[in-house]
Amino acid sequence: RHIQSACPPQSRVLLLYPPGLEYISAFFGCLYAGVIAIPAYPPRPNRSLLRIQSIIQDAEATVALTNQTTLSLLEKRLTDAPELGTLRWLVTEHLSTDIGANWQTPQVTEDNIAFLQYTSGSTSQPKGVKVSHKNLIHNLGAIEKYFCHSPETKTSVWLPPYHDMGLIGGILQPMYTGYLVVLMSPLMFLQSPVRWLKTISKYKINTSGGPNFAYDLCVKKIRDEQLTGIDLSSWDLAFNGAEPINYRTIEAFSRKFAPLGFRREAFYPCYGMAEATLMATGIQKNSGIITQTVDAKALQKNQVISTPEGTENTITLVSCGQVIPHHQIAIVNPETLTQCAEGEVGEIWLAGASIAQGYWNQPNKTVEIFNAHLANNPADSFLRTGDLGFLAAGELYVTGRLKDVIIINGANHYPQDIERSVEANVTQVRPNCSAGFTVNVAGEEKLIFVAEIERRYLDVIREKNGYASPARKELIQTIKRVIAKQHDLHVHQVILLKPGSIPKTSSGKIQRHTCRQDFLAGELKEV
Repeated sequence: RHIQSACPPQSRVLLLYPPGLEYISAFFGCLYAGVIAIPAYPPRPNRSLLRIQSIIQDAEATVALTNQTTLSLLEKRLTDAPELGTLRWLVTEHLSTDIGANWQTPQVTEDNIAFLQYTSGSTSQPKGVKVSHKNLIHNLGAIEKYFCHSPETKTSVWLPPYHDMGLIGGILQPMYTGYLVVLMSPLMFLQSPVRWLKTISKYKINTSGGPNFAYDLCVKKIRDEQLTGIDLSSWDLAFNGAEPINYRTIEAFSRKFAPLGFRREAFYPCYGMAEATLMATGIQKNSGIITQTVDAKALQKNQVISTPEGTENTITLVSCGQVIPHHQIAIVNPETLTQCAEGEVGEIWLAGASIAQGYWNQPNKTVEIFNAHLANNPADSFLRTGDLGFLAAGELYVTGRLKDVIIINGANHYPQDIERSVEANVTQVRPNCSAGFTVNVAGEEKLIFVAEIERRYLDVIREKNGYASPARKELIQTIKRVIAKQHDLHVHQVILLKPGSIPKTSSGKIQRHTCRQDFLAGELKEV
């Protein structure tokens, strides 16, 4: 009722809370008030407010919901972000419940916007995806069906509620089906990944998961002595999505935690994005992962040539399953807009009831991305995902991002493949903390590789009195050798950074575009 008093229906209301129950109450308060929720996250101290500012401006938000602790921190930074001062702030723990009886049922239809999900901005500025009530209900139904959820299901989620996977998959899905969910702060997981596994063991969790990096963290950070008493045998669906899925990660996680009852068949690769509400493809539960080992050099030319596993110059790709019911998927040449043959790499296009209405306040971008048409079929509209992939026997294999692709000497290289090669072979480089991109040098595209270094190696590789240490020189050469050997690429420059330096989205994706901009602006501070 307080929200209804503060603004008219369909107003945009910013949610700024740390992860927790307050976030959930505020989100449902917006739904009950008939306004459009904008899930966001409080910026960390000494971090830029540009994202929050751009969201407020783009959404034309007038009201913000928060708690007193967050508001006190933000008030100290009003001079840095004057947009914050234009909002009407409702501190929810101070609001009286006396006026609840005056609440009025909002006039809401299935096509009304439920919330704006601002994209993570891994290759561009964040955009507000208009998710309708119809989109939301349809996608929740698809997740329930594909994950085989029932009221007896038990889940655990550490993903932040301002991220689509955390909000829709972690909070709204349990409410849709009516089952138990155990919530954990993302910080609790990141500080000690074993807490996630202990929660799964304690509550006999069936469904839980996260992006690929979460499984990597468990493999690399959890020590054997921490595993005493943990039982993972109840965990029968370990979803893996929101970023490229690494076959090595699946194998390493399965090996490490098999003695605790974890089954490799529990892994559930899936694919989706905010523009499709959340989930777009998934496998059949407990069917086990499907892979394709392909020639890496042919893949650079958008060709898929199957090769025996273990052969040199190959890459093993993990299927993200098949498209959800009542949806279409097409692999399209992004230049000719013609449909690709099976086994040919192109841009992934989607259509169906879960596809959102477009971007808030960006009609031209909405037409470009949400109303794409095949050259030979102008009648049907598709969503252009910006992702690259191919279909084989109806299974989707994602190979990279269209805008992130590195093109050198006419060959396509996926930066995540280069990054994985380095992280797998150079122990000093932090996992999921490197970025490859190109810059123009004297008319030619040159490869730049940026990597965060594990903290324990920093003192050894730091420059001393303006001179590079032998260890630093050797590390740079090692990185160059790995990339040259595995990808046949010459690295123009290697930049070594301290932990926490590489820009990432709120969901942990590397922002290569921003990293490139920082490099060109001379803002990357080498160790």
